[in-house]
Amino acid sequence: MSTTRPVVAGPRHAISAGHYLAAAAGLTILENGGNAIDAGVAAGLVLGVVQPDIVNVGGVAPIIIRRADGRIESIAGLGHWPKSMPADYFMTHHGGKMPRGVLRTVVPAAPDAWITALERHGTMGFAEVAGSAIRFAEEGFPVYPMFAESLTQHNKDYLDWPSNAAVFLRDGKPPRVGERFRQTELAAMLRFMAEEDRRAAATGGRLAGLAAAHHAFYRGDIARVMVDFIQAEGGFLSRDDLSSYRSRIEPVVTRGWRGHAVSTCGPWCQGPALLEALLLMERAGFEGMAHNSVDYLHVLTESLKVAMADREYHFADPAFTDVPIDTLLSDAYLAARVAGFDPARAHPGMPEPLLGQGTVLPPPSRLDKPIADPDTSYVGVVDAEGNAFSATPSDGTFNGPIIPGLGIIASGRGTQSRPDPAHPCGVGPGKRPRLTPNPAMVVTRDGAAMPLGTPGGDVQVQAMLQVMLNHLHFGMDVQAAIEAPRVSTYSFPSSFAPYEYFPGRLAVESRIPAATRDALRARGHDVKDWPDWTWLAGSVELVTSDPESGMRMAGADPRRPAYAMAM
Repeated sequence: MSTTRPVVAGPRHAISAGHYLAAAAGLTILENGGNAIDAGVAAGLVLGVVQPDIVNVGGVAPIIIRRADGRIESIAGLGHWPKSMPADYFMTHHGGKMPRGVLRTVVPAAPDAWITALERHGTMGFAEVAGSAIRFAEEGFPVYPMFAESLTQHNKDYLDWPSNAAVFLRDGKPPRVGERFRQTELAAMLRFMAEEDRRAAATGGRLAGLAAAHHAFYRGDIARVMVDFIQAEGGFLSRDDLSSYRSRIEPVVTRGWRGHAVSTCGPWCQGPALLEALLLMERAGFEGMAHNSVDYLHVLTESLKVAMADREYHFADPAFTDVPIDTLLSDAYLAARVAGFDPARAHPGMPEPLLGQGTVLPPPSRLDKPIADPDTSYVGVVDAEGNAFSATPSDGTFNGPIIPGLGIIASGRGTQSRPDPAHPCGVGPGKRPRLTPNPAMVVTRDGAAMPLGTPGGDVQVQAMLQVMLNHLHFGMDVQAAIEAPRVSTYSFPSSFAPYEYFPGRLAVESRIPAATRDALRARGHDVKDWPDWTWLAGSVELVTSDPESGMRMAGADPRRPAYAMAM
């Protein structure tokens, strides 16, 4: 298929990120001698500046790093509920609902995750990698169409808090496309962390500098301002929650598929659902099916329904819940699940559990369509040595108040816990929500490291699966694999409050022929037509390499302002 953009390639390194300025910042680090980890952190910090509606510097940042020698690990980059948060608070005080604002606050994890990545695998200090983020916050960047659209969509939300309106609105209205957008308080906070880094590094070296930047955020003046504000607003975040926080270093979950090794973060996020859906499709048998044919899309959708159902029934913080990942990915379990597929008829809702008692499903949503909020971004990097970096930073700025003087929101990712503590991912003191952002890393059978990921909430796993299959099964180049039309099922409760549920719903980009869409309807899918191209289908970024030529290659999704670069 023809594409709107070429595959980018270079002999040394490549990066793909959710915004072109982030990709440029990461490439600059690579050209200045940094490795993939330095570049990925630099790009991730820039995403929090140039996509502040969907990525928050004080939010989440799950990371997978694969070193050139084959070592691979995840940095969770996800904060926990305050230790003083009563588990039943939303049930007893808010009727089982989760209100907007500071009550959703969990410990901000992104700064720690970025610094941890640099400490463990980087070569540069915080000040070096944060330079572009500080510059774009201080000098500004041009408002682009999707940013303007997002601010317009959430205009009333930003007006709810004076500190948010002061940053994002001009006389109560969003800025226009092309206007320069500055965030002076955010620039000042990042500059303070950079100065602390430089000061300590001058006498103690790189690691001392990183420790000083971390101290500034989690124990020093930034922490004090943050906690004073949150508690004044009625939240539970404490100085102890911040000072004791470090992102967990956890093993990835890896499964083989056709000679490739596919790795995700653990079940504290939805990542393992990608593995389950991939293995279910293989078990169901799609060899010989034409790309985006009726049979193929039916098997894809039914596999995703099961994987997302098992996410709903089982995935949670493994420090608090025994998540049966090995069972869910076992041959026997996959065979039992596939035995329930009907090749001629779609399951009408979310498949029932095969393990345990399951969870209580919400009633079908009365909304015409799912709540469509842009969220999250992504950065993937492969450097000249073969180190690979994959990260999915997130948290928007319209569901809670910006902290005056800091320019950030303390992570509102609590929205992805359920108010009922009896749910597997229910609220609990010290417990992590179940996260939708989920970076992935594939090591292909010829040895290439391939980081990939996307924004999109519950669409993330679905978009990533389709792009992987487009590239690794159907043989499309990475850009064609990204641009091919996609589908997404919503036949399970949303990960976000108010957790709406659309049994049988299947959204389909309209570049898929009308005859195919009609045939899917005939099989019982509740097909809703998306436009030919829509950001609702995710924005997959992917980097890989050709072991034979040594070239690094990357693709980026034109559905959002993502770009890939290589040198």
